[in-house]
Formats: sequence, structure tokens, C-alpha cells
Amino acid sequence: MKFTLSWLKEHLETDAALDAILVALTDIGLEVEGVENAAEKLAGFRIARVLTAAPHPQADKLQVLSVDAGDGPLQVVCGAPNARAGLVGVFGSPGTTVPANGMVLRVAAIRGVESNGMMCSSRELELGDDHEGIIELADDAPVGMAYAAWAQLDDPVIDVSITPNRQDCMGVRGIARDLAAKGLGTLKPLGAVYRMTSLAPIPGDGPAPDVRTDDAEGCPAFYAQGVSGLKNGAAPVWMSRFLKAIGQKPISVLVDITNFVSVDLGRPLHVYDKATLKSGLVARKAKDGEQVLALNGKTYTLDSSMTVIADDEAVHDIGGIMGGEHSGVSDGTTDVIIECAYFDPAHIARTGQKLGLTSDARQRFERGVDPAFLDDGLAIATKLVLDHCGGTASAITRAGTPPVEKRSVGYDPDLAGYLGGLAIPQDRQRAILERLGFEVSVDWSITVPTWRRDVQGAADIVEEVIRIEGLNNVPSTPLPRVPGVARPTATPLQMIERRARRAAAARGLNEAINWSFISEAEAAPFGGGDWTLANPISEDMKVMRPTLLAGLLSAARRNADRGASAIRLFELGRRYFRGADGASSEHLTLGLVMAGDKRSRGWQGGKAQSFDAFDAKAEVIALLAAAGAPVAKLQMMGEAGSAYHPGQSGTLRLGPKTVLAAYGVLHPSLARTFDLDGTVVAAELYLDAIPLPKKSGFMRAPYAPPALQAVTRDFAFLVPEALEAEALVRAARGADKERIVDARLFDVFAGQGVPEGQKSLAIEVTLQPDDKSFTDEELKAVADRVVTAASKLGAVLRG
Repeated sequence: MKFTLSWLKEHLETDAALDAILVALTDIGLEVEGVENAAEKLAGFRIARVLTAAPHPQADKLQVLSVDAGDGPLQVVCGAPNARAGLVGVFGSPGTTVPANGMVLRVAAIRGVESNGMMCSSRELELGDDHEGIIELADDAPVGMAYAAWAQLDDPVIDVSITPNRQDCMGVRGIARDLAAKGLGTLKPLGAVYRMTSLAPIPGDGPAPDVRTDDAEGCPAFYAQGVSGLKNGAAPVWMSRFLKAIGQKPISVLVDITNFVSVDLGRPLHVYDKATLKSGLVARKAKDGEQVLALNGKTYTLDSSMTVIADDEAVHDIGGIMGGEHSGVSDGTTDVIIECAYFDPAHIARTGQKLGLTSDARQRFERGVDPAFLDDGLAIATKLVLDHCGGTASAITRAGTPPVEKRSVGYDPDLAGYLGGLAIPQDRQRAILERLGFEVSVDWSITVPTWRRDVQGAADIVEEVIRIEGLNNVPSTPLPRVPGVARPTATPLQMIERRARRAAAARGLNEAINWSFISEAEAAPFGGGDWTLANPISEDMKVMRPTLLAGLLSAARRNADRGASAIRLFELGRRYFRGADGASSEHLTLGLVMAGDKRSRGWQGGKAQSFDAFDAKAEVIALLAAAGAPVAKLQMMGEAGSAYHPGQSGTLRLGPKTVLAAYGVLHPSLARTFDLDGTVVAAELYLDAIPLPKKSGFMRAPYAPPALQAVTRDFAFLVPEALEAEALVRAARGADKERIVDARLFDVFAGQGVPEGQKSLAIEVTLQPDDKSFTDEELKAVADRVVTAASKLGAVLRG
């Protein structure tokens, strides 16, 4: 929501400085996003008169001007076709910065002729799109005066972020009302702002417009008044200046009036050219497949859930969102119908989402405009049309009934201290509420104004009082502490998340925090996303991520583009899927990506080394162990999927169905998709699949080291080449579960001395005695069990 300081002061009688206003806006919940002042970037540009204009001796399209900017004649080379003697325009002297391109003007020779500055166009000063010629000012414009001061551009533009619940502040008057309640001035009567003795409806002659509403749900009320015999043209200077300052391009006085009232009062309006209508207007449900060419030049296909304004032949307006091009006003318009309707917020929101259509009107109607402001809004619009276009007003048609029932809320002033933490005197609370437009009875029954759709109960009243009094005034009061040791509040899954994050950071991985939204192109290599947003922030943030790898790979590319040679990233977050019942399903996941050099080249290590699948597996197992997964029971089964390199990936599972992690070397085509060179390894740990501990409580198990030293035995087996080493290790570990506490692979060999089609796997088995050392017979018995278990896989003990 943008407005200028002078625009605000049209409604607010105040002597407060700009800085005080900005602080107050943020204090009352209207966050200031930025402040711009066109006069600052136009400093150095002055009004100048062209004294003479002569052809350039070396260029047909250039002229050599003699320009007076108040300091005497200066020679300027100019290529504008409208440059001529006597013209008064805007001159930038040497040393001045051109706003449009940041160029600093200097004395320069142009085709052999010295030029001392520039005569400027509207586009160069960012005052419009005109670049066909230099700016032409009135002949009596004061030569030498700063252009920004003369054009009244020294008017800061304030950009305020309006939260969805504050529909009343979608107009300048609502913001002024809040500031007045804060104590920064007095809210001017609305009639005085528009120079009306009263806001009574404008009396008219002739028949009222033929309008009605057949859609009481989508358009409960449709008010209209006609004006005939008017003349459309340019808007008055003050109105154009306000609209230009906030980035709106003036079109014509009729269109500009509707735009001005929308921003000034938060009251969208529409004006129809009566000559283009074939009959009366009706607000009705659209027919399935009906189409309308909107004012933005696009054609929209409608359905029966949408409210439209139509005559007997065609749809002319997507109700409450955008008018149609066919019935829009033009320079030749003489008779109009001014529409001031109330549209249901929920209907507007659904229609806008379906059509993917946004507009200033939609932003206001879907938040909820004041349903009691129809007569006043129509009177103000009609007066502006009569004042600036002439003509004669008709009688008024009031079709339907707006939902203007007022709500009353029972309130106890002590709630400000109980709920808001700030005790405020009752008189002060009453004054704040009355300045905001609430009616407060003697017994504190509070009537909510019709423009405050968001206020529903006593807690909302507390919020109003506290935010105006000042959130900064609420004292910081610590919560009472229960004696003794505090009870843990983190859930088991939260504890898993904390342990995994700490372990990843401790292992040298750098945490990345990415958006939960990715583009369709980024989701496609991973099978696409189940959830596509209907109203995304941008096209690059349209899909709820089905994997964390997309964001991590993009982050890896950005790091590589900036010269990072060793990239080790991880992220903890949620993946999003559609459940079996169609509902949203979120899964806590840890993703990691490693690219570049695992070890840099050096005089001891030789060439640089890249990451491989075993590096990813080592990280996965270490992180699963830190998170509390039973890593000793994990099984390596199958490949990780199409995103990974064939034969260089795997999954770690607890049984065939419970997948705890997928890891491996990224598929080369996927790496190229993300513009990553070399070998890239990645993994995802599905933390919500880790079995939660069965026991309750948070005490650690007592540390009880074994009294006797462990014993190790080595075995070397000849096995089929296709046999996975993990299967052999698992078989050895399970050969004697009471005595064998660990088994691990320590050598793989194939070549001389090993039969073709086979390989040699060497494993180390660790045995742990309990209360006495193993005898030779016991050790031999365990060894025999290991050999027997291995033989079931086709393994033969090497001699």
C-alpha cells in the first residue's frame, strides 16, 4: 500500500515530522517497507529555457542549443525532435546523475561539438514512458528553479505492508484514522476532505440506471448512479500527481477517479460507458464456458461459481476483480453508469485463485470492504465526476441489501492487563477505541464499526488497545519457574532432529536453509511434486518440494559459481507428498550433497580426490547412528533410484519396507541439469522412519564396560563376484549372537590366485567374553559357526 505524505495529510491534520510518522506506523502494526522521495534523485535538475537552436555541423539529427538554466547561456547538444528556441524544459547540469540509467553527466564533445549537460525526457527522469522528445513545461515556469520543487515532487512516498486482517487500512483514510488514534493528529471529517457539505447522496434528474443483482451470495448489493452529458479528458493535476507518485499511470479522468477513490478510501468502483451496453446490468452467476475480454487484454473462461456483471448479450465485468474491455470508457464517452457494489470476500478470493487474476480491486474486496459505505462511496464518486467532467446525475438504483448488521462485543477493561500484559486506565482505553471508530457504552458493550470485519471478540479489542498504546510499553515479565528440574518438552522426533543437526555440523557439513517451494523444472528430475501452488510467489517457487536435494543442488551450484572447491552441505526440513487419503503428508528429512574436492591436491597426497558413493554411505551411517537408529541392524538393499548413478547407489533399510536412507553418486544427467561438474554425491535420511525408543524417561543407560578384553578373529572367503559384502558381514555377525558383538569387512581382492568369477572378502569378527576368557574349544566352535553361516551364501574359506 503506497501513498505520499501530502496525500496522508489530506485526511490527517498533523504537524508530525516524517520520521515520527514512520515510527508510529510500525508501532501500530503497519510495517513501513520503504520510503522514496523523487526530489532526492532529481536534485540538480533545473528548469531551463532554450534560447537558440541550430543544426549540428556534423550530424543531421542533432542540434546545438543555447540553454539558460539561471546561470547564463550554456551550449548543449540535443537529439530531441521537439527541441527549439523558446522551449522551457528540464536541464541536467554536469555532475548530475540521470535517474533512469545512473549516468553522471559531464562536459563532453559530441561529434566534435562541446556539450555542457542534457535537456531531459520524462523517461530519463523516471517520470513516465515518453522518450520521443524532451519535457515541455509551461512558458511561465520559473527558469533556474529546482524542477522537483516547482513540480511539487518533494513529497515522500511511503510503502506500508498491510496484513490480510487490516482491510480498513487498504485506503489512505484508514491509515490516517489509526495514526490519529495513536495521537499524531486529528482525523479530518470526510466531507471536508472532499469539499462536500454532507455525504448525502447526490440528487439526480431522470430515470435511475437499470441494474439488479440475481446473485445474493456473490453480490449482495449493487448500487449505481448515472451521469449523462459529461466530457472525459485528463484528470486534474493534483489527482494525476498522487497517482503517478504511487506508480499508477493516469489514463483519463473517469478511470483515474475510480483508481483514486480505491486507494484513498479503500472503496473500489467501476464506470461503464452506457453507449456500449445493450440493456440493463445484472450481477449474476457466470455460465460454464462463458468468456470475457478483461481490461488487461486477456480473455478469461468463467464457470458457474463466479460472479459477473452482464447485460442481455455479454459479460462486461468479472465482479469485484476486473472490468471488461468492451464496456470501458474512452475519450468519446458522454454517458456513464457508476457502479458501487459489495462483493462477498470468499467468492472474490476463490474466483481470483481460479483465474490466476490479481488486481487492486480484488485485494480490497477479498479482505472485505466496508458494506455500509455504498451510498457514501457512490456520492463521492459522482461528485468527482460532476466536478471534473460536468454532466447531469441521474437518480440512484439500490439493488439488494448489504450486510451492515453491527456486532457488539462484551468487554472488560481489565483484560488489557490480563491478556495484553499492560494495565491501561479505562478513560484511555475508551478514548483509543472511540478514535478508531468503535462505539463504547457505559457498561463497556462495544459496537464494532462496519469497516472492521476482523474484530470478533474481546481479545481483538485488547489487541486494538495494546497496539495503539504501544507494544513497546508492555513490560517483559518472566514466566514463573517451577522448583526443581524442569521437565523436558521436546518430542522424541524433535530430539532426533537436534541430534542429527549437531552431528552433521560436527562432521564438517555446512547447514543450508532453502525454501520449501521449488520450480517445476527442479522437481521434474525427482518425479515432480504432488502439490502445485495455485497462487505461487513466483514461477520459480510453484511446487512444494518432494525432495531436499533440489534446493541443495541449487545451493551447491551457487557455491561452485563463486569459486568453492569443496562443497559439503546439509539441510534439515520437510518433504511434501499427497497421502493415500489425498491429504497433505510431510516427512522430516535430512539431505546432504558433497561435490568438488574431498581432498585438495598437495605434495604429500598427490592429485585432488573426488567424493564417491562410500563417502556418502559413511556420512549416512554416522548420522543415522547419531540420530539413534539401530545401525547394526541396517540392511543395504537395492539402488536408490533414477536420480542416482546406476550401480553406485543404495538404500539402508530395517527390513524390506522401512527405508531409512538413500545415498550414492548423483546421475551425471541430473548433475548437468544443475550445472555441476565432476562427481557429485548425495543422500537423504528419512528421520521420521527411525523407530522411536520404547522406554520413557531421559536417563541414560549406566556405563558398564566389559571386564574382559575382546577377542578378534580374521576370516578370508572366496565368494561369487555378485555377492554383496554386506550379506557376508551380516551372516558372520549372526552366526553366534551371544558371543559375536561386531563384524566388519577389511579387505576385498580379485586377481591372481582368485578363480575367475569370484572375489576374496576378508572380515574381522569381534567376540566379547562375559565372566571368563574363551577357551580354544569355544573359539573354534564360534569360528566353525561363522564358516557354516558363510557357506550358506556360497562362500568358501580360503586356505
